[in-house]
Amino acid sequence: MFINVNNIRLYYEKHGEGNPLILLHGNEENHFIFDEAVEKLKKYYTVYTLDSRGHGQSEKVKEYHYQDMANDIKNFIKQLDLKKVTLMGSSDGAIIGLLASSDEPELIENLILAGVNVKPNGVIDEVYQDMKNQYQKTKNPLIKLMLKEPHISNKQLHQVKAKTLLLAGSDDLIKLDHIERISHHIENSKFVILDDEDHSSYIIHNDKIADLIIQYFI
Repeated sequence: MFINVNNIRLYYEKHGEGNPLILLHGNEENHFIFDEAVEKLKKYYTVYTLDSRGHGQSEKVKEYHYQDMANDIKNFIKQLDLKKVTLMGSSDGAIIGLLASSDEPELIENLILAGVNVKPNGVIDEVYQDMKNQYQKTKNPLIKLMLKEPHISNKQLHQVKAKTLLLAGSDDLIKLDHIERISHHIENSKFVILDDEDHSSYIIHNDKIADLIIQYFI
């Protein structure tokens, strides 16, 4: 299905019944990464999986900003009149969800942030350098997004009112102390490090993320 938000055509799918659960993928991914998780989660939620602007079947733009993507999600929630929303974001999806929850805390009741960073320097140095090298070769605007953003302040973190679960793999490409500091500034939050997982190994075509959502929020 398609929906028009902020003059952008976004693709989304809807599965199951229950309170709404929105799943947001990471940079250069699409909604298909959640196929395994949806099979479990649709027994408990109405699950919405979206392609962010510039990804999958959603419309592309010339340049990308996390705030624009967060505005897309806020308007998606409002247009569908979703209540008691749980939102899970992976990587860039976590940044988008965090911004949306900070901007309008009443829209999101529960928040799962997997591999989130609030500054570009939250990415481990070696990976950041690899992204710079890749951008020099490709000039991909989605890589530029990760190099230049986000810039989320402690004040913005304090505005988040959702019950929040922060996740990271023990071999994550986001610095673990960076995520721990984020957790300290979100009042109702818990930070869990997953052993023997990387940035998204427990999410992409994997139902482990479904088990975690069920464990902490059902």
